Formats: sequence, structure tokens, C-alpha cells
Amino acid sequence: MPSAVDFVTVSTDGLESSPVAAALAGLRANEARYFKNKYDHVFTVQPAAEAESTIAWVSRILKDERDIVIASPPLEAADFQVENIHFAYVFYRSGLSINVMYTVDDDGKRAVGFKLSDGMEIPDELSAFKFARQKSKLAGTIRGSYFVIKNPY
Repeated sequence: MPSAVDFVTVSTDGLESSPVAAALAGLRANEARYFKNKYDHVFTVQPAAEAESTIAWVSRILKDERDIVIASPPLEAADFQVENIHFAYVFYRSGLSINVMYTVDDDGKRAVGFKLSDGMEIPDELSAFKFARQKSKLAGTIRGSYFVIKNPY
């Protein structure tokens, strides 16, 4: 059952098993605020067990594009379309958030983004990426990176 993410009252519901649960909850709330402000879209997540197809799609893109396999187990995922862009998010126990931005039009932008919660180390599988820092009132310091998707999915 999908649940809306509240970015006013940040909750760790669904993320309690993460060692950086509060920071990951802030990161998730930061994404919810972004989509509400930019697209007037309510960001909803569901437990990983109910989002297997979304997690499989994101995992396939990571494996096919860059031979990346995430070691941490997924906790939650989100999958939705706003305007002509398909978004998929996976939140992992380690504090990692991965999102896929996939423009439906053939000539549109398509990319995978990585965000690290405050307090987590860079996972070995992402050590080749350079991470930029940004400040967030909800999530503290977010470190992020991305790559462009080259193939259709």
C-alpha cells in the first residue's frame, strides 16, 4: 500500500532498519518537497516487497549501463510519471537513494542519480563516482552524483 511522504513532519516509518534512518528520512522528505513544489505531485512510497518490478527495473539499468549491483537491501521504492518523465526511486538500508529520470520521448533526457544520506560512507560499488555536496534543511548534507542512460529501457 503506497503511503504519502510528509515533508513537514519527517518520519522514519519504513526506514527504521537503516543505521542512518533519520538522515534517510530527511532525504526522502527532501524529494517529496521537491516534487510537491515543482510539479504539485504527492510523492508516495511503498515497501520494497510491494515494489519488486520498480526495484528490478532500476537494478537492470544499473547492471546493464555500468555493471553496478547495489549490495544494500532496498527498503522502499516509488514509481510515477509527471508530465512526460517517468521517475523511479529506491531507498536502501545503507542510506543510499537511487533515482531514475527517464523521459518518455525518444529524444529526452535519461539519467540515474545517486544520493548519499548524511553519515553514510560511499558504497564500494559507487567508488568510481565523484560526489558533489548540497545542503538541505530536511536532510543535512546530501552528496550526489549521476550518469546518463545510453540505452532504451
